[in-house]
Amino acid sequence: MAECEDRDGRRSERRIKGAGFPRQKLLKDFAFDANPNVEPAVIHTLATCYWVRKGLPLSLIGDSGTGKSHLLIALGTEAALAGHRVRYVLAAKLVNELVDAADDKQLTKTIARNGRVDLLCIDELGYMELDRRGAELLFQVLTEREEKNSVAIALNESFSGWTPPSPTPAS
Repeated sequence: MAECEDRDGRRSERRIKGAGFPRQKLLKDFAFDANPNVEPAVIHTLATCYWVRKGLPLSLIGDSGTGKSHLLIALGTEAALAGHRVRYVLAAKLVNELVDAADDKQLTKTIARNGRVDLLCIDELGYMELDRRGAELLFQVLTEREEKNSVAIALNESFSGWTPPSPTPAS
């Protein structure tokens, strides 16, 4: 019995390390009292990872300093502990990876790699302005995951505050 528990513990540690979280953040350390707009019951329900099992998306939206990154990392950690494959990445880093992959003719492989994890956690989306190419590449990753695997995104403003890319004339 102890050997099985040790093995499970090591697997969980590998999944957490493999996710690429920049630091450890746990739900028990989140200051719910300092963030009155965050409902503890909702977060604890999300921690059951039902949404990851169903391939549903999650958006954490709020101003800077409201705990979005903490919750994103903590929920990603819960998913890894529950046996899910997780990847955490900053939006800017992901877009740069996609641009480099497209330039190296490795885009399909890179999109597939991001599609294989059960939960893709994208942090700090909205902190940087995406050019049209970056937005299109990011959209490809999100489309690849749609209705199959979960994505959790931390945004610093609501989608209604986004400026849509200007249309380009058809050639």
